Amino acid sequence: MFSSEFWNIYAEATKTALGFFWKAGWAFVLGYFISAMIQTFVPKRNLTRVMGKASPQSILFATGFGAVSSSCSFAALAAARALLSKGAHFIAAVAFMFASTNLVIELGILIYIFLGWQYLAAEIIGGLILIAISSVLIRLTYPKSWMQRARETVEGEAESGTDDFDWRQRLVSREGWQMVGHTFVMDWLMVWKEVLIGFVVAGFVSVLVPPAVWGQIFLIDMTSTLPAWVIAVENALVAPFVAAATFIGSMGNIPLATVLASNGVMFAGLMGFIYSDLMVPPLVAVNAKYYGYRVALYIAGIMYISIVATALILSGSFALLGISPESARTVTDIVQFQIDYTFWLNLAFMAVTASLLFLASKHKHDGHGHDMEGDGPIKRVATAGAIAVLGGGVLVWAFV
Repeated sequence: MFSSEFWNIYAEATKTALGFFWKAGWAFVLGYFISAMIQTFVPKRNLTRVMGKASPQSILFATGFGAVSSSCSFAALAAARALLSKGAHFIAAVAFMFASTNLVIELGILIYIFLGWQYLAAEIIGGLILIAISSVLIRLTYPKSWMQRARETVEGEAESGTDDFDWRQRLVSREGWQMVGHTFVMDWLMVWKEVLIGFVVAGFVSVLVPPAVWGQIFLIDMTSTLPAWVIAVENALVAPFVAAATFIGSMGNIPLATVLASNGVMFAGLMGFIYSDLMVPPLVAVNAKYYGYRVALYIAGIMYISIVATALILSGSFALLGISPESARTVTDIVQFQIDYTFWLNLAFMAVTASLLFLASKHKHDGHGHDMEGDGPIKRVATAGAIAVLGGGVLVWAFV
């Protein structure tokens, strides 16, 4: 029914997707392990107490709070809602959302592996610029009546539990490390579907989508006829919509960003793509559920303007300094299976994962869990499809 060429392409796409998983495996474990320790051993109640104003201090604390939180985009929205219900200012809540999806440790490790240190530096610097721009925009356009109604819809939803504890005592206790294991597992339960879908999509897109398609979308083929700044602006304007069309969260879209980089998308477009995870339709829908559609679309609009502006500022600044990232890492280089540092690190962190799973199994649940908003029928179907496609590809790869 299908030609041998079809099966060869299918096998190559599967190999590429699995290569993405292999390259990032140890980094995921390390990042979420560190994140779980921070979430377990760092008291956060004192941070929430200073987020009630739109002051630089409040925004700074919200940014730090977000950076040590889970990288799951849906969890970021749920946590921002909880902060609002506890009295945090809306600007601080938005700063938290941006930080928890752009400045977390595990995302930084992944960007370093797939794109290089220049992109990691840009991600961190740009994340802070992004928060600053969005804070100014919200301050200038703040719709008080909308926000008051939005706050009223989330009042009373704050968790009844307390976050007051002696971190030194928890650090040396068995229960503390069991909580680390539990947090690690719960974070993975929140993100594994997005990661699976994102990595499978990236693997197949890298093989199936010809470079000409990206050339048309991002004007790559017009570099000889259009000024570079025009293409950079177009890339920054278009990239958030491309990211939104993928329906993939922050951790899952890094391999796809690597595909875009390999096909010549400009720095401004890549950063605009990476920053736009909070603009995917399912996340906008969750915000609409929390605050109503007017506020959800207002948040999306603020994010879009902030993302485009940040991408262009980064592109211009890096160009002036002569350090514009030109990723030399191709998809083929990244997904190679060989006995190198990746192999040994993956083995080591498999042991770490086993230890954390054991600790999690000993943890006594207190009835509170992570918010699983957004895990609707579309994501379940997409997850099942990704598993089926990947499983079928493994069989084809084994026998072709």
